Amino acid sequence: MAPIFVRIRSRILKTDILLSTRIEVDAFKWNSAHRSVNALSNFRSTPLGAEIFDKLNKVENEINLHLAQGEKLTTDSARAYIDNVIYEERKAQEAQEREERKARKKSTEKMTLGKFVDKYLMEIKAGKRQTIKGTTYAPLTIKAINQALNQFKLFEETSRRNDDFNDIDLDFYNAYTAFLRGRNYSINSVGKCVKELKSVMAVAEAEGYHNNGKYKDKRFKGTRVDVDSIYLTREELDRMMAVDLSKKYIGYDQARDIFMVGVWTAQRISDYNDIQKDDIHTSVKRWIEDVPDPDHPDQTMEVIRKKETTYIDIRQKKTGAKVTIPCSSQLKSILEKYDYQMPKLYDQLINRYIKEIAKMAGVTDLIEIETTKGGTPVKEKVAKYTLVHSHTARRTGATLMYLSGIEVYDIMKITGHQTPEMLRKYIKADSLEIAEKLADKYDYFN
Repeated sequence: MAPIFVRIRSRILKTDILLSTRIEVDAFKWNSAHRSVNALSNFRSTPLGAEIFDKLNKVENEINLHLAQGEKLTTDSARAYIDNVIYEERKAQEAQEREERKARKKSTEKMTLGKFVDKYLMEIKAGKRQTIKGTTYAPLTIKAINQALNQFKLFEETSRRNDDFNDIDLDFYNAYTAFLRGRNYSINSVGKCVKELKSVMAVAEAEGYHNNGKYKDKRFKGTRVDVDSIYLTREELDRMMAVDLSKKYIGYDQARDIFMVGVWTAQRISDYNDIQKDDIHTSVKRWIEDVPDPDHPDQTMEVIRKKETTYIDIRQKKTGAKVTIPCSSQLKSILEKYDYQMPKLYDQLINRYIKEIAKMAGVTDLIEIETTKGGTPVKEKVAKYTLVHSHTARRTGATLMYLSGIEVYDIMKITGHQTPEMLRKYIKADSLEIAEKLADKYDYFN
């Protein structure tokens, strides 16, 4: 095998360069082909000869083009032009291979629904993804979203499915909700799981990962029903406060006090179980008032009146909203008992102790409740104390404020509810109590 060289000569440009074309050929065949015109013609008609002379012709044309343009070729520039021709196919092949590798990499890195769910959860936990209000997600909200989306991941795993964005349609919805009902999830729990998956789909669509609008079908919805939650009356609260806990573990007394703080603040336990002394403030209001002068009955005198108001500032963990709550005498008494530093108890302990205290206080009326199990409504009667838990305090506080005549919008400023509709669903006064409230407020019913 021997290399074929190219000779580049130009008297005008004073160029004389000898370079290997990097093409190798069988020397015997090459020499035999050049013995006659017929031999050369026969060689060029063979596949090998055709390939060699095709490249040599391209080299010649390339070099002549630059010479015709008056370019003064150097060894390096001539080398580059020759290599461009000789390696043209190889470069094209390498470029194609690069594109194929790029396509394979892009395919493996393609965002899927499963990957996006993981990415979504990771980003809200890290604070990289914010709410529509531009705030970070609260810990309790993150926990709820995580629990709901984990059900989707469990469904995919146990059903051996691999649903992607475009697979989320009514058939998927029916299979997914059937799976959740099979796990004895309530209607509200099923609705929460569907709602969070729809939120993920909406975010992914907005970010350009898919254009599947089937999840927006009105039948693809997260159903929610109003559950039978209770509240405690003032008389029941008084009975619970009167229960003798002197022979009980100190945690019972602390749990009762923590629960009552929840009643008088109408906050979630995650907020009122973490009240610090720095959260308590006192404002003083002074004004001048005319009163009868005891020394001159026909005259008045000015006196300075003063009123102190103690209030609590709380930043709600779930919503991030800041609320200011006036301290009632009951609330102030409990806070002073602990020097404005409430004890800490786990939610589970509070729930266990407060149920027992409610039972000791005679909160034992039978309550008919309606729940959903596996999507089927179920009615049963249970003792009221069994339904008491830490969140009952917040619902009780909101309901008692409503029954006392406080306007809904004023209650919202304390509870942190963003719409009257949300608060009204939260208030659990029965129809008789609402009727009595209306009769007391409006002369129309008198």
